[in-house]
Amino acid sequence: MGLLSSLNTGVTGLRASGDGMNVISNNIANANTVGFKSSRAEFQDLLSRALKGIDGGDQIGSGVKLSHVTGLFNQGNIARTESLTDVALNGNGFFEIDAPFGKAYTRDGQFHFNKDGELTNGDGYQVVGFQANDDGTITNKSGPIKIGNTTVPATATQKVGLDMNLDSRDILMKFDPAKADKTSSYNNSVTVYDNIGTAHIVTMYFNKTADNVWEYHAMVDGKEAAGGQQGVPVEMATGTLRFNDKGQLQEEITGNNSFNFANGAKPDQKIDFNFGKSIVEGGTGSEATTQYGSHSSIARQTQDGGSAGTLASLSFNDDGVLSAVYSNGMTRSLAQVAIAKFENNEGLFRVGKNMFKESRASGQAALGKPGDDGRGEVLAKSVELSNVDMAEEFINLMNSQRNFQANTKTISTADKMLQEVLNIKHA
Repeated sequence: MGLLSSLNTGVTGLRASGDGMNVISNNIANANTVGFKSSRAEFQDLLSRALKGIDGGDQIGSGVKLSHVTGLFNQGNIARTESLTDVALNGNGFFEIDAPFGKAYTRDGQFHFNKDGELTNGDGYQVVGFQANDDGTITNKSGPIKIGNTTVPATATQKVGLDMNLDSRDILMKFDPAKADKTSSYNNSVTVYDNIGTAHIVTMYFNKTADNVWEYHAMVDGKEAAGGQQGVPVEMATGTLRFNDKGQLQEEITGNNSFNFANGAKPDQKIDFNFGKSIVEGGTGSEATTQYGSHSSIARQTQDGGSAGTLASLSFNDDGVLSAVYSNGMTRSLAQVAIAKFENNEGLFRVGKNMFKESRASGQAALGKPGDDGRGEVLAKSVELSNVDMAEEFINLMNSQRNFQANTKTISTADKMLQEVLNIKHA
């Protein structure tokens, strides 16, 4: 009876060693699989046979079995790529995928856009993210990441920002629109847009009317004004800038402001000329337009309008936000990659294709934004490599081979002993 049991015990060792070898082989086979998480084989002894009943301490083991295959979710190395749609996770969490069999989760961030403008994984399954509203603000509404409309409409200029210095040494001057160049101390041009996206050049003329007081006049050529004549400038807006005795902007006073452009543009367009936060507005005055004893010059000029544009390029940033750049220079956020977090990563169920499904042991997925509540950070133009440690796997491979050989020795020895028993009959 004992010899037969030893044969069975050896067989369990062979079976367990073979199963363990399968786990190691799978790890080695996926050493170059992006986002792959290795596994570890865990063994338990089988129920022992007691020699003296349940009260006795003398027991004989019955072999071994593969009890668990535990997933190892330690971080893999991050590799840079040249693909604009590759993203990697550095830290805890998974990308969520809409697969045909339901929600799936992966660390493989090799994504692509399909013909419908949807962000998908290598198998064509949609990647889930947080949607952006019309002004590009990321919301908490989740769904498939999609490019959507590849054009943006024209936007009329509503604000022009000017950061400049006006020379306090200039003489007082009365402005004459008909002789704008000769009756102003300084001028500068800015391009603005009407509501249908037509660009117009507005020239800003500045003249000093009193100590620490300047006027500005915004003018366009008559061909760009409704009812105007080419070569005859038309005044569209005026205003006054007041400075204190330190050359700091004390106050901005808006005068006339009505832009009536030609070629069917909406009449009475308002454009706010912002020269910085004045002291009256709660600013220091030093971080706005100044009046110092140096040449008049403009340091920075901005405006918020634009012509209609078509999609030029797409890219992710390191917050996992997908941004679109359009031909008119505008940039708009489209969506943000969602990150799923689980209470127990080891409880996830592998379904192949670099994907997992949630299980009772893993708990439900908690969807959130990268970096929030313990979720990992997203890295653009990068992928996470397999976390398989080849050196460790080779050591495990050698141990598994030794264990297998030792168990075969157990079986062959038990077989020889049984043969000796059979030979007694013929002795």
